[in-house]
Amino acid sequence: PFGRRFLTDPSRLFQHNAWDHVEWSEEQEASARSQVEENSSEVLPQDKQEEYEVNAKRYWDDFYRIHENGFFKDRHWLFTEFPELAPQRIPNPTGNSVPLLSNQEEAKSEGLGSCENGHCPLQSRAGNEFSLPKTTPAKKICREELNPRDGDYPGSSASYRILEVGCGAGNTVFPILQTNNDPGLFVYCCDFSTTAVELVQNNAGYDSSRCFAFVHDLCNDQSPFPMPEGSLDVVILIFVLSAILPEKMQCIVNRLSHLLKPGGMILLRDYGRYDLAQLRFKKGQCLSDNFYVRGDGTRVYFFTQDELNHLFTTAGLEKIQNLVDRRLQVNRGKQMTMYRVWIQCKYRKP
Repeated sequence: PFGRRFLTDPSRLFQHNAWDHVEWSEEQEASARSQVEENSSEVLPQDKQEEYEVNAKRYWDDFYRIHENGFFKDRHWLFTEFPELAPQRIPNPTGNSVPLLSNQEEAKSEGLGSCENGHCPLQSRAGNEFSLPKTTPAKKICREELNPRDGDYPGSSASYRILEVGCGAGNTVFPILQTNNDPGLFVYCCDFSTTAVELVQNNAGYDSSRCFAFVHDLCNDQSPFPMPEGSLDVVILIFVLSAILPEKMQCIVNRLSHLLKPGGMILLRDYGRYDLAQLRFKKGQCLSDNFYVRGDGTRVYFFTQDELNHLFTTAGLEKIQNLVDRRLQVNRGKQMTMYRVWIQCKYRKP
């Protein structure tokens, strides 16, 4: 996984926008560790931490209200890294499978490296973006079907059910709906932010016969899901678990694992320890070890492989994949190098 462009000749560094499988030297690792020790040497007082927890929904609503769908790019790498999201790609009339990517190889990535309020854009490849359909006039959020009745819930007749937790503006959901043309597919997507869910529901690509978007607070174990336990084939967690208070993560993973069918999988991609975004935090933004607050009030945690393995195996899931993706991104215009660290996991319910 994670691409095949290797930097074997340092003189070619600025010939491309990204390089895969970048090895870190001991000196680079030690420097990153030192930077983290420095930026976490002052921890915010407890009353401020509680304020960020209490107001978390407002901060994320504000984020999506400001950025709408213009900040994060559509996740064009989804089906390379997670083929489970389109396991039965049906050929189109020309005999070819539905195209995953455009032919554009390196567009729109010269701006990589700008981290606004601590949010570093999350592109994993340069260019090759899906086009997100334009929004339509606002609709009301549908809430009446959030308590599944026996055999009567959104997607109850589907044969393959996917839930994305933390859907944001739909940068994962819409590529799935565009690419996976299995007639038995049904996609659920939820977010803590009412504003984010409205963006998804108001999008021209939103099809209520194939998708159900709803507001959900993962940290509230009384917050209902629209589907029953044991009904999902896939749960997607892409840059969402890191936004949650660390002491609440295990209960959330436990609850999501109960939604899976036997053989169902949780797919995760999230921030790894010493990612560029972690190193760029300043003193006074640390909440606890490897957990920070951004300038806009949203929060982020930086994982190790062992931490994630413990969360998922404690929930009774079996490891299929747990890998570190170390990527070197390049801004050729500014002659800048940016080292990204992400972790990708697949865990299956026995």
